Amino acid sequence: EMIFKDWKTRAVPTLQGTGALMEELEEAQMNLQTMLTMRHVTPFREEAAAQLAALSDASDTLERWAHIQLMWCSLESVFTGGDIAKQLPMEAKKFSKVDKDWSKIMNKAAETKLVVECCQNEVLKQKLPEMHSELEKCQKSLEGYLEAKRSKFPRFYFCSNSKLLIILSQGSDPTSMNAHYETVFDALERVDHDKKDRTIIRTMHGKGGKGHEQIMFINPVPAVGNVEDWLTVLLKYMQQTM
Repeated sequence: EMIFKDWKTRAVPTLQGTGALMEELEEAQMNLQTMLTMRHVTPFREEAAAQLAALSDASDTLERWAHIQLMWCSLESVFTGGDIAKQLPMEAKKFSKVDKDWSKIMNKAAETKLVVECCQNEVLKQKLPEMHSELEKCQKSLEGYLEAKRSKFPRFYFCSNSKLLIILSQGSDPTSMNAHYETVFDALERVDHDKKDRTIIRTMHGKGGKGHEQIMFINPVPAVGNVEDWLTVLLKYMQQTM
């Protein structure tokens, strides 16, 4: 039987332990192949050959299914909310369609549970190539989006894709950047925002823990618009201040 676990806070089952399942399927195929070489299997040869074909097909389907699940998991948080989905509306729409199909397929599989039976589902076998194609398009668009952001603010090249996605998805809240300044700047730990207006940055804090440097910007930094734009302004004001 297949094992499932709900994805984060959503009631969408996800495959668990696919590696072990793949090994079991391979072992079962090897056993059947061995049986088919024996003389006494003759009365059951047709049945054994059909079972071998079913196991081989299930193994291929499960491998494709697990790969698509990895793609879906990596894109789900990006395109189901946050600032990135707003900036890539076409891709968000594509992902939304895939997400609906994925939820239906996974809920049906969680009801069925049996590996071979799940993998023989015609809807699943028809939808997997379609979903792979659409998710690949979303992935390529996202990579292009990240590269464009890095071109505008080259210090984003210091960030991994996963870190940059977090920064960009929280871009509408400038205070959230305090958790990431150390990745982008070598000696900047955090900044202080105006108590009345969080879109105004007044002070920067250097690294060093207790007794670290605390320096007021020569001009208040307006943290408005896209995060890469106001970080460019912050870098400029930082250089002028120092």
